Amino acid sequence: MIEFITNVNSAINNFVWGLPMLVLLVGTGILMTCLTKVFQLTHFGFWMKHTFGSIFTDKHITKHTGRDDHTITQFQSLCTALAATIGTGNIVGVATALISGGPGAIFWMWIVAFFGMMTNYSENVLGIFYRRKNERGEWSGGAMYYLRDGLGSKPGCKTIGAVLAVLFSIFCLLASFGIGNMSQINSISGNMLSAFGIPKMVTGVVLMILAGLVVIGGIKRIAAVAEKLVPFMAIIYIIGALVVCIVNIDQFGAVFGAIFKGAFALKAVGGGIVGSGVKMAVVWGMKRGVFSNEAGLGSSVMVHSSSNVKEPVRQGMWGIFEVFADTIVVCSLTAFTVLSSGLVDLETGAVLSTAEDSALVGQAFATVFGKIGPMFIAIAILLFAFSTVLGWSHYGTKAFEYLFGTSATIIYRVIFIVFIAIGAVMQLDLAWSLSDTFNGLMAIPNLIGVLSLSPIVYKITANYVARKIKHDSKVKPMLSAFPEIQKEEEKGLDESD
Repeated sequence: MIEFITNVNSAINNFVWGLPMLVLLVGTGILMTCLTKVFQLTHFGFWMKHTFGSIFTDKHITKHTGRDDHTITQFQSLCTALAATIGTGNIVGVATALISGGPGAIFWMWIVAFFGMMTNYSENVLGIFYRRKNERGEWSGGAMYYLRDGLGSKPGCKTIGAVLAVLFSIFCLLASFGIGNMSQINSISGNMLSAFGIPKMVTGVVLMILAGLVVIGGIKRIAAVAEKLVPFMAIIYIIGALVVCIVNIDQFGAVFGAIFKGAFALKAVGGGIVGSGVKMAVVWGMKRGVFSNEAGLGSSVMVHSSSNVKEPVRQGMWGIFEVFADTIVVCSLTAFTVLSSGLVDLETGAVLSTAEDSALVGQAFATVFGKIGPMFIAIAILLFAFSTVLGWSHYGTKAFEYLFGTSATIIYRVIFIVFIAIGAVMQLDLAWSLSDTFNGLMAIPNLIGVLSLSPIVYKITANYVARKIKHDSKVKPMLSAFPEIQKEEEKGLDESD
């Protein structure tokens, strides 16, 4: 049975992640980059100031909402989104990309991230603009809503918008058990077994209990845990990776050379081709890049839409920072750690170690930290992957809510928690393959929505730039597609937004 599922999934995976999907993903990012006049570069200082910089200067970013307020802060929404994106993809995914696509895969991972910043930005802008409140007073937003209410509002598109919204929700629901659960837990249990000798099922049961205590509490409890766990785990991992990179800093010139030569299959000094060729570098770089930062999937917009922010562009900028932090910072550090450690022949791009996945990263850390290195990576994966499970439980909950109603979400949460124990003992290759398939299926309806609503993103961005950057007080803000919400949000609009 498992063999049959594997074969069917492999066929679907190859179809989903073919050239058309890669063109659609990158093409959407390129279009949104052009429409927003390369916002991620031309306004780099502005969005950094109003995202990362505002954490330290603006109390509205981190001030918690009241008990009766079901929204979360902008910082909590970022941490919850990063909890879902900074996961095994930043360690296992990068190692897989290097092994299968060579050093050149990292260049294409950067390309996906650069354009993905504006895809993620656009998703968040649309998520805030088309969000609604459910019967509990929580904001509900995401691709399903801008497909139904955005695309569906166009002449002759009501049915296609509704159908795509349902398809996205179904794919998201399935993906929450793949990328958001089984593949993450599988990586944790495997590392706990190899590093500390803890049986996989024991790891699965313990994580199932811990996740249950958080997930059942809903978005506010998930966000409360994420805002404490994510900064801690990210800083610890970054410091560890930086130490390895600094020790091997003399290799950085060769590392950059291997990445750029491998990206375009250029000849190395010895005459060989660096890496695995352009096709493999492109495919693996893009696949692992998308798996890591999730730009284009329409996933993180569901938690960003729960923020107490009023300006769509303000939350959109957090989306840019999310991709920047995940891929440009964390994934790059992982790649440089491995490539500079001597485990990869920088002339040919060949991996010299027999270790795979996280074990390769563990070996890279071991070159500096000794036996502690693999243990450090095992703990990092535990924190990264577990936080991803928490974040994705919210995404699946929102998809389930859209399909079956708010009151039925407890059913999904219970099933999601049970699958944690299943994921711990599941076959690794199948878990990762299923994740890739569901990722691709999610992206298709979402990207159709982003492309069809790109003029709206352009108008909202131009509106914000005119008011906040060019200081044109005569321009009326664009906060919501719905007049009643627009009117309500305008009342509380202030400079912090």
